[in-house]
Amino acid sequence: MEPTPEQSPHHAYPDHWEADVVLRDGGTARIRPITTDDAERLVSFYEQVSDESKYYRFFAPYPRLSDRDVHRFTHHDYVDRVGLAVTIGGEFIGTVRYDRINEQGRPASAPADEAEVAFLVQDAHQGRGVASALLEHIAAVARERAIRRFAAEVLPANTKMIKVFRDAGYTQQRSFEDGSVHLTLDLEPTEKSLAVQRGREQRAEARSVQRLLAPGSVAVIGTGRTPGGVGRTVLRNLLAAGFTGRTYAVNRAFDEGLTTLDGVPAHRSLGEIDERVDLAVIAVPAHRVPEAVADCGEHGVQGLVVLSAGYAERGSAGRELQRELVRQARSYGMRIIGPNAFGIINTAESVRLNASLAPESPARGRIGLFTQSGAIGIALLSGLHRRGAGLSSFISAGNRADVSGNDFLQYSFEDPDTDVALLYLESLGNPRKFTRLARRTAAVKPVVVVKGARHSGTNPPGHAVPVSRIPDATVSALMRQAGVIRVDTVTEMVDAGLLLADQPLPAGPRVAILGNSESLGLLTYDACLAEGLRPRPPIDLTTAASPQDFRDALAEALADGTCDAVIVTAIPWVGENGNAETGDGEVLAAALRGAAAGGPAKPVAVVHVEIGGLAEALAAASSTAAPRTRPTTLAGRPAATPGTTAPGASATTATPPASPTTATTGTTAPATDTAQPTAATPTPDTPPTTTPTTPGRIPAYPAAERAVRAMAEAVKYAQWRRQAATPGKVPEFLDDTIDEPGTAALIDTLLGPAPDPRGRPLAHDEVRELLGRYGIPVRPTLPAPDAEAAVAAAARLGYPVALKTTAPHLRHRADLGGVRLDLPDEEALRRAYGELTDLLGKPAELLPVVQAMAPRGVDTVVRASIDAAAGAILSFGLAGAPSELLGDTAHRLVPATDRDAAELIRSIKAAPVLFGWRGSAPVDTAALEELLLRLSRLVDDHPEVVSVALEPVVVAPQGITVLGASVRLAPPPPRGDLGPRRLPNY
Repeated sequence: MEPTPEQSPHHAYPDHWEADVVLRDGGTARIRPITTDDAERLVSFYEQVSDESKYYRFFAPYPRLSDRDVHRFTHHDYVDRVGLAVTIGGEFIGTVRYDRINEQGRPASAPADEAEVAFLVQDAHQGRGVASALLEHIAAVARERAIRRFAAEVLPANTKMIKVFRDAGYTQQRSFEDGSVHLTLDLEPTEKSLAVQRGREQRAEARSVQRLLAPGSVAVIGTGRTPGGVGRTVLRNLLAAGFTGRTYAVNRAFDEGLTTLDGVPAHRSLGEIDERVDLAVIAVPAHRVPEAVADCGEHGVQGLVVLSAGYAERGSAGRELQRELVRQARSYGMRIIGPNAFGIINTAESVRLNASLAPESPARGRIGLFTQSGAIGIALLSGLHRRGAGLSSFISAGNRADVSGNDFLQYSFEDPDTDVALLYLESLGNPRKFTRLARRTAAVKPVVVVKGARHSGTNPPGHAVPVSRIPDATVSALMRQAGVIRVDTVTEMVDAGLLLADQPLPAGPRVAILGNSESLGLLTYDACLAEGLRPRPPIDLTTAASPQDFRDALAEALADGTCDAVIVTAIPWVGENGNAETGDGEVLAAALRGAAAGGPAKPVAVVHVEIGGLAEALAAASSTAAPRTRPTTLAGRPAATPGTTAPGASATTATPPASPTTATTGTTAPATDTAQPTAATPTPDTPPTTTPTTPGRIPAYPAAERAVRAMAEAVKYAQWRRQAATPGKVPEFLDDTIDEPGTAALIDTLLGPAPDPRGRPLAHDEVRELLGRYGIPVRPTLPAPDAEAAVAAAARLGYPVALKTTAPHLRHRADLGGVRLDLPDEEALRRAYGELTDLLGKPAELLPVVQAMAPRGVDTVVRASIDAAAGAILSFGLAGAPSELLGDTAHRLVPATDRDAAELIRSIKAAPVLFGWRGSAPVDTAALEELLLRLSRLVDDHPEVVSVALEPVVVAPQGITVLGASVRLAPPPPRGDLGPRRLPNY
């Protein structure tokens, strides 16, 4: 909305304050500033508020607003006086305003930093979290306008409003004065206020998805009068699945005399239906969708599944149609799956919903599936069905205009029917939020992701969100940090999902291999080594082995405390007549299931070749049976027998030792690092975990490599889960080597009063001063424009010295002769200077510098950068070819914990170089970890530091030396994750 001429042009209408929010019950509403055009809306809103609520607002009977009141409440300067409204269908359902006041409580302007705040919510909408959402947004507005505190007067009987303030998580003070409760809130976000905000966000967004997946009634809009067509197909699938709610067919073209279609009531519009419809499936041409959405909104529909195509996938005109579709739906408080969606499925016995184009509803199971692609969704449903797997829920989001993978994670986190979440994503509209939600969800159940469009990633069609420019390898590393199991193909996703849904997590990487084929066992053994597992020598049962022999061998392997998982390999066995038996898979499956059920809880996978019926029989344990529970570990998964080696230990590669708090892949640690049977303790962010597992199901694979890869992902995930149970810490560095206020002042000075939005690189001395304030000393360099200057610089610094070029095309290129080291005296320096200029060019082109030599060690590179979408990222690698040519670089999100820093330097392939490879002396990795943590703290404390490169950082056996550094400052990018909750804007 635009400001009227009455409003000061100096304080233009702040459209960035507009936001769509999800309320506590899962419905949506819009928050926006109040304008002078809202007078009639305000009066209408006030007339619908009860006398009691009016009394609580004004402390006296106040039946109607005067003209003066209406003028005061609709005229704001958006600085000292601000009003926000929550709207649904264009009408107000709640308001909040603040007025800046001085110490005496009278109206004031800046620099006064306190404001009086007051709320009013329609009684019909109280309890939906309207006031809580308004408080988040008005507090953010106040901080933007340099207001630091809110003051509020509340009657003691107004317990709901007192609870809103009390539960917000802000630092507050309360007193009782003149018959009212006086509250003062410090608006600086706290750890508690952010936790409260994110907890409300999680519950609201999960509820919004739950309303879509578990409706009490469904209307299919666009149901054809004749068989066939999208709408009629969805109606048929709803009925075939046995949907437990009411179903309606809607089409404005129905004959007036038509009352039923396929046995369900038929109507020309939603207005003819006697009850409110919860979910509408829209299957009409795109140009008719707005009419259908308006009909839904006016009749109280809670959510939409839009199957119609012709939106953002069709170009710019379609993108605008899609944006208008979302705006229209949200104006009525509805959420959308689609457009261009394939549909949704919920197999819960109490729902049995198949509102999709899938001809057959999948069996009931423990896997939740989200996909952005209808074609991929079809393939995944088919693949899971073919392998006997069941689903708990399925969402094919199409263009993902509204409901996203983030919403699905919110729902999966607390859904008791989902043990594993599988997601096929082509874009991450909000990577920072995704990693936060994925980390929390992965702490209680596996999250498996396939990322499409990895090398040509784009935003969701029609979305206006920051573009992430980080490479796919970095995205993968950040997902791993968050506990996400990132796989490359949908086949690998199904393979991993089946194992994680049906089997307990392994306690470590030790794998027993048994079967009736020595060759297949050796292939499995080699695959285990390639995936970093620790396989035991294969046990060959010979081709004469019977199902009972398999059972006995599996039972023995499971009982062995020195193995954490078992892979069974099977080929057709030889019968008594010498013929191969290929069709008796059910007997072998029963034997294997019996052994697994009777032994300790360890994962079992089967690799089979041409054994008829085996895979089906292994998966035949009823996927609709009631789940059973097993004792859980601290990580919330079934307990496994502790082993003697930490998860991830590998005997196949030279690896660095883990830090005392870290057990990473390729490390060894005491046996106490393995999972111990411990009761899981629920927390506000962690639902109770009595892990359901379907009785007797064992995943089967047609190739050893696929089974081993799935097992390796389970091992890595289990290791992450154990570490996540005791997360690392962000050190405070309380010594005198960090000067946070001084750094902030220095940055303000360097940026100046009107900083260039593109930012500015810092000069060498500025870099040294800035980094020095965070305890990161940079070895000085002195310019050497000629040989005499080089000699003078060396005299100041002391021999031995290094002579280096700093021209961009030669920087850090010792291989081109641009660096001369260990120059012991003036003669050597003059000779090197002459050789350098003779070989590479004039001093003015080379920009040579002189620097004192550092202790010998390993050259590394440390970087931090800000990505507009993902946030601050910390990176580490060895300098030169390993990182630049081979891409051997590790990444972590900022702020990094002590565990993140330890894992960061151990997760690169060249890490053994740091830990005494081939007899060399190990270097000071503790000092390197401290450097990483200090740099992480710097960019976290000061978002104006948008990029830092420390190269090289020489890590010696004792200490580190930063030889080169560059820093770029810029106005800080917005931090949407710290602001009030909101849906993506359109």
